[in-house]
Amino acid sequence: MIIFITGASSGFGRAIAAHLVRRGHTVYGTSRAPKSGITDGVQMLRMDVRSPESVDAAVDSVIRREGHIDVLINNAGMGIAGAAELASPDDIRLQMETNFIGCTNVCRAVLRYMRPRRKGLIINISSIAGIFSIPYQGLYSASKFAIEGYSQALAIETSRFGINVVIVAPGDFNTGFTSARRLCPETAASPDYSASFARVRANFERDELRGGSPDMLARRICRIIESRRPRRRYVVPTSAAQWLAVRLSGLLPRRTFGWILKTFYSM
Repeated sequence: MIIFITGASSGFGRAIAAHLVRRGHTVYGTSRAPKSGITDGVQMLRMDVRSPESVDAAVDSVIRREGHIDVLINNAGMGIAGAAELASPDDIRLQMETNFIGCTNVCRAVLRYMRPRRKGLIINISSIAGIFSIPYQGLYSASKFAIEGYSQALAIETSRFGINVVIVAPGDFNTGFTSARRLCPETAASPDYSASFARVRANFERDELRGGSPDMLARRICRIIESRRPRRRYVVPTSAAQWLAVRLSGLLPRRTFGWILKTFYSM
């Protein structure tokens, strides 16, 4: 199969792309600044998901070479941490343009080629932070909630064209995402939020660094791609606590679940 994956230079994207190459698929990966044309068998393309022109150019180049794209994996993303109240318009814009609008840009570019063929698979990488919001990761959670809502509608609208849209919501994995996260300086400088932010940040960074290997998620993605009838959603927690939190988030009153999160993260 011809597979197009965004954010393929590191973390989930790199692990997924490498697994797919080993399975015999033809994989095109994207990055804003790829180091070489081919990495571990993955054909790398320069692309910025925030730019529709850049996205169209990358997708069109694959179509010229291969004639079609069988699978799109929207994986590119970044995280911003800080108090929701103190988030600047620039940080909000950056978070949403990268994680959510970028996802829609790539879906739009690829769907115009999938629709006429009446077949295709789109996998949008969400997060358990798109199921319940994590303290001091409100912007990141909002971007993943947006992907969830968009993907659910897209799945319904494109099913008559033979296209499957799948959401994959990972828990905590040790991918390098932690060190790349952008921290809002206004929160660290705030007398009202700084101490709480430091405690919560220490807790979620600990969970991430102790999280699962990205190879675990890569294997799951491979199984989804090779499945004859994939489900619309896959939640992939990496601990019993994450699994329990996902279940309780849909069962408990919001105030009660919020108290559990405050306690868990030592707010």
